[in-house]
Amino acid sequence: MRRHDKQITDPEIINQILQHSVLCRLGLVDNGEAYIVPVNYAYADGIIYIHSAHAGRKMDIIRQNNRISFEMELHHEIIKGPVACGWTEKYRSVMGRGTITIAGDDTSKKHGLDLIMRKYGADMELVYDEKILSRMTILKLEVESVTGKQSGDWE
Repeated sequence: MRRHDKQITDPEIINQILQHSVLCRLGLVDNGEAYIVPVNYAYADGIIYIHSAHAGRKMDIIRQNNRISFEMELHHEIIKGPVACGWTEKYRSVMGRGTITIAGDDTSKKHGLDLIMRKYGADMELVYDEKILSRMTILKLEVESVTGKQSGDWE
């Protein structure tokens, strides 16, 4: 990282960003071309769980190359200044890499889906229709490395 003064070294802050960001952006490579897709997700124990359909460009790419980059941000705010180039931004973000796999069994699917549903506010008993489960995919992104960056006053 070029600006070491902006690096987040506290694992608790990195974990907070991983758990509480609203979206995760996946970076994939499709025949030498960058492809970025925003996804809903949940994070637990070093794994990012992602809800997906069985088919589509994202799934086609993952089946060919399961090496993934990702990005998330939390607490984003533009801070206006008196002149055009005097503006700044307050933010916290993480970027990382990992390997993504498809959850193969219903127990693993339900676990990932439970985490995602709870993250986005489900407070009821989570019971899934087997037909719906059969039409969806849960992806498991094993986080191999992650770095955090922040700007602004966080005291």
